[in-house]
Amino acid sequence: MVVSITGATGFVGTKLVESLLRDGHEVRVLTRSIKQAKKKLKPETLPKGTLLLIEPTKWPLGIKGSTHVVNLAGEPISTRWDENVKKEIMNSRVKATEAVVDAIANVKDESKRPKVLVTASAIGYYGTSDEETFDESSTSGSDYLSSVCRAWEKAAKKVEEMTNGETRVVFVRLGIVLDRDGGALGKMLPTFQLFMGGPIGDGGQWFSWIHRKDAVKIIRESLVNEELKGAINATAPFPVKMRDLTNSLGKELGRPSWMPVPDFALQALLGEGSSLVLQGQKVLPKELLREGYRFEYETISDALNEIVNE
Repeated sequence: MVVSITGATGFVGTKLVESLLRDGHEVRVLTRSIKQAKKKLKPETLPKGTLLLIEPTKWPLGIKGSTHVVNLAGEPISTRWDENVKKEIMNSRVKATEAVVDAIANVKDESKRPKVLVTASAIGYYGTSDEETFDESSTSGSDYLSSVCRAWEKAAKKVEEMTNGETRVVFVRLGIVLDRDGGALGKMLPTFQLFMGGPIGDGGQWFSWIHRKDAVKIIRESLVNEELKGAINATAPFPVKMRDLTNSLGKELGRPSWMPVPDFALQALLGEGSSLVLQGQKVLPKELLREGYRFEYETISDALNEIVNE
């Protein structure tokens, strides 16, 4: 494969690049800053292979001749939101996606046009709920993150029309990605190691998670499995309550997990951005299970055992 990737320097993107290079594929990193991409990716440490770093003005040239495109670009949401931040969260996703879609559609020679666009989305598409269970057939929510995900996916879907259906599109609705060196778990581990860990909020909210290794495997499966089209939920088949997550983490670390983070503290830190963590959602990977995808980490205990003891 020749795979062009936006968002390649992010939490999932770095491991995707490494995985593709290890298996002998060519990787073209579509980046806003070659300097920053080199800093984050550390090309000298990656498996030997063809790795190209491509600046924005040359993205169309990078996409031409690619067999597959992965779109992971987007500003982090785990920060305090104000109107400017919310605008940047939206624009960073939609504008990058539009640029990718236009570049694919403008490749007139079909033999050099990518046949697949896999774009990240998020389980925030569904909104939050204490009681409802969501799968790919569920309707979208009515909050801000839901609107971001809808706009993100809508921008990607346009490539089908623009290429007369020749480019397959997959929306990978990522759950909360877990690994030790970033994401939600990366922020929780130091607190637990200081004997100060515990559930966030009342601990009764659902936590729909995915190990980073499975997130990468699911993206790669989406690249090659022609049966995967439209939305797929990249979440482990056994979501947990927040209190179960923190109890399992405390057990793996040999640390107590009784000191909760109160609602008001998280709201003070993240404001509106705390809603997804405090309210939660139970999301199931119906489409992946239908296709027979084998999760490397199905349960939270298996995932945390690997992450903590790797």
